[in-house]
Amino acid sequence: MSTNGKHRDDSRASVELSELTLQSQDTDISTAAPTRDQTDRIRTTEAKSQGRLIRERFFRHKGALAGIALLIAIFVLAFSSIGFAGIPGWWNKDYDVLADRFNEGRPTLTLWPFSLGEHPFGQDVLGRDYFALTMRGTQTSLIIAFIVGLVAMVIGTTVGAIAGYFRGWTEAFLMRITDVVITIPTVVIAAAVSGIVAKAGIIPFAVFLGLVTWTGLARLVRGEFLSLREKEFVESAKSVGASSARIIFRHILPNTVGVIIVSTTLAISGAILLETALSYLGLGVVAPDTSLGKAINDNRSALTVRPWLFLWPGAFIIGIALAVNFIGDGLRDAFDPKQTRVKQ
Repeated sequence: MSTNGKHRDDSRASVELSELTLQSQDTDISTAAPTRDQTDRIRTTEAKSQGRLIRERFFRHKGALAGIALLIAIFVLAFSSIGFAGIPGWWNKDYDVLADRFNEGRPTLTLWPFSLGEHPFGQDVLGRDYFALTMRGTQTSLIIAFIVGLVAMVIGTTVGAIAGYFRGWTEAFLMRITDVVITIPTVVIAAAVSGIVAKAGIIPFAVFLGLVTWTGLARLVRGEFLSLREKEFVESAKSVGASSARIIFRHILPNTVGVIIVSTTLAISGAILLETALSYLGLGVVAPDTSLGKAINDNRSALTVRPWLFLWPGAFIIGIALAVNFIGDGLRDAFDPKQTRVKQ
């Protein structure tokens, strides 16, 4: 009898010990569980989309932000000052009106105290207001550069996508055309034809430059397509009967957007310098219109006596090229998949 009582006491003690152990484990689990703020932070980090990560990386790039600010400032100044497409601006002088030279054509701009004066950038040898002339040249150069970038993007992406996806004789044919265009220096092609095209206006001139500057982007896009077409998601799309057009535009092309955007941005910067070089050689924009390169070319004989006629167009050329390059660097870093750390 005493033996049975002893067994019951041992069983009761064992049960109590098990309950205490379970309570201790529950307490440890509840203590180790993350707080609500920690849970929200974890969920927020996991829920970030690729687009949001790209935006965050881009807006952390100080050079890119400086480039955007500078490019916007140049855009606003150029298009608001003298107006555009019949819309008047706040500056009261036209770039093609001749007048008597004021103060020997010297700039009247003063920084302290700030004042634009009668002719802030001075006057050229014909007496035209050089501020208005520079603003019109900036408008023209920006329009040409962005049209060149757009045309080069469309052609380069199309050629590269078709060649990289279909391979075979299609790739061979398109890449041989690309190689031929690459082997001929862009300046030589442009110099041979642009003098004739430029007489038709700045739009045909810009389209022509786009037709000879797409090759670099085409090769990059082709390389991306050659890599992506072997991925599992492409094979899955083929297995369910997706058409080639759907695979190219819905599955592969969105994964090459980073390369396309960065290359197009850098192409715009290159177009600014190409247009400037051609206009300086007399093979670009023709009178009565003007551009930054043409403004320098028209006044190159006055370099030693009126250096400001080179200073202002040159400053805007450098400013635009640097701004676009900074933006391109920021986009390249933002689309880089290796940069996955994001500040909370």
